[in-house]
Amino acid sequence: MRYLPLTDADRGAMLSTIGVESVDALFAELPPTRPVFDLPDHKSEIEVERAMNVLARENVSCADVPSFLGAGNYRHHTPASLDHLMQRGEFLTAYTPYQPEISQGTLQTIFEFQSQVALMMDMEVANASMYDGATACAEAAAMACRVTKRNHVLMSGSVHPHYRDVTQTQLKHLGLKIECLAPDPIGIEDLIGRIDESLACVVVQNPGFFGQIKDLTPLADVCHTAGVLLVACVTEPVSLGLVMPPGAMGADIVVGEGQSLAGPASFGGPGVGLFATQEKFIRQMPGRLCGETVDADGRRGFVLTLSTREQHIRREKATSNICTNSGLIALAFTMHMTLLGEAGFARLAEVNHANAVTMAERLNDIAGVKVIPQTFFNEFAVSLPSAADTVVEDLVRKGVLGGVPVSRFYPQYEELNNILLVTATELTTEDDIDQLVSNLNKVL
Repeated sequence: MRYLPLTDADRGAMLSTIGVESVDALFAELPPTRPVFDLPDHKSEIEVERAMNVLARENVSCADVPSFLGAGNYRHHTPASLDHLMQRGEFLTAYTPYQPEISQGTLQTIFEFQSQVALMMDMEVANASMYDGATACAEAAAMACRVTKRNHVLMSGSVHPHYRDVTQTQLKHLGLKIECLAPDPIGIEDLIGRIDESLACVVVQNPGFFGQIKDLTPLADVCHTAGVLLVACVTEPVSLGLVMPPGAMGADIVVGEGQSLAGPASFGGPGVGLFATQEKFIRQMPGRLCGETVDADGRRGFVLTLSTREQHIRREKATSNICTNSGLIALAFTMHMTLLGEAGFARLAEVNHANAVTMAERLNDIAGVKVIPQTFFNEFAVSLPSAADTVVEDLVRKGVLGGVPVSRFYPQYEELNNILLVTATELTTEDDIDQLVSNLNKVL
C-alpha cells in the first residue's frame, strides 16, 4: 500500500510559495512526452541476460588486453586471500556501526587503518577514511580555512582535475574562494611567488597529475612563514613505498585515494579517501576518529572519539557533513597493507617504478614521442606528434588500452591535445610494453 505523506493542501501551499498554479504547470517547460529510445518489448530474464552480455562484450576490458590506464584509478594485483577475507559475513557492511563500542572488531580494524595511513603519510593522526580522494581534498581545503580563519585557497595546476572540480564545488557553497592555476605538464608554475598572508592553504599533488615528483620542503617552509597550511594530495598511495611522504616534507594535511591498495580499478568506485594531519589540528579534522582506551577493568578497547559530525553535535559546530567512513573498502586497504608488510610495500613500489622506467625508455625511442617529466613514479605524461585521443582510439582497435588523453579532462586547453598519460604497475609485463611500442609505431 502506498503511503503519500503530503495532502492536497500541502501541495497547494508549496505551489503557491513558488508561484505555480499546478503540478502540470511546474513541468510545462519539458518537451512533450515521447519515446526517447527505441526500446524492444519486454523479454524474459534469460533473454535480457543474453542481450546484456552481447552489449558487455563490446567493451575492451583492461583485464583482457595490455592496459596503461591510470589518471587517479590504478590497476594492481589483488591477492586472493584479500577477497576471501573481505567476504566474511561479519565484515560485510559499508558503515561504521551504530552503537559502535559494542563492535570492537570493527573499531579495531579502523584503528589499524588509521595507524597505517598515518605511518604511510608520516603524519601524527589519520581519520577513519572518507568517501574518496576528491572529497578528502575538498574537506582538507575547508579544514585549512577553519584552522587559519582565512577564506582563500590556492590550488596547483598539478592537482588531479577531478579533485579540483570537487573542491571548487564544495567550497563555493561555503563562501570560500578557490584559485586554481592552469594545468602544469612541464612543472614550471610558481607557487612560492604567490604565497602571502591572505591564503589559508596551498593544495598540491605529489606525484603530480602529469607525473612529476617534487620536493615540497621549500614550499612548506615559505607557507609556514606566512601562516599558510600546505595540503598535499596523493592519488597513487603505492608511490609512498619509494617517494618521501608529504608529512616528512612539511605538509600540514595529507589526503589521498586508497583504491590502489583496496581493490580493482572500477572506473567509478568504490574508493576510499585517506585523510591525515598533525595532532594540533585534530579538533578541526572532518569525519570519524577511532581511539584506543582501557575499560574499567584495565582491558584494551576502542571507541569513536572526536567525531565532530552533524549527528553527534549541533550542525553549526560540525566540521563537515561527512556521516560515515568507507568501512568495507577501508578494511580491504588495511588487509592488503597487512598482507604486504613494510618490506612488501616497498618492493611493490620498486616493481612499479622499474616497469615505468622501462616503458619510458622504450617510448622515448619512438620518433616524435617524448616523455615529459624528468622524475616520475609509475605514471607520466607523454607528448605525441598527433592528437592523443585519436591515437588512443587507434590503439584500442589494435587491442591495447594505451593510456588516457589529457584532453578528456582539459578540452579547453588545445595545447594539451597531444599529451597522453600512461601508467605501468606490477601487472605490466615486457610483452605489454612491446605491444604498446609496436602499435604506437604503427598508428603515429
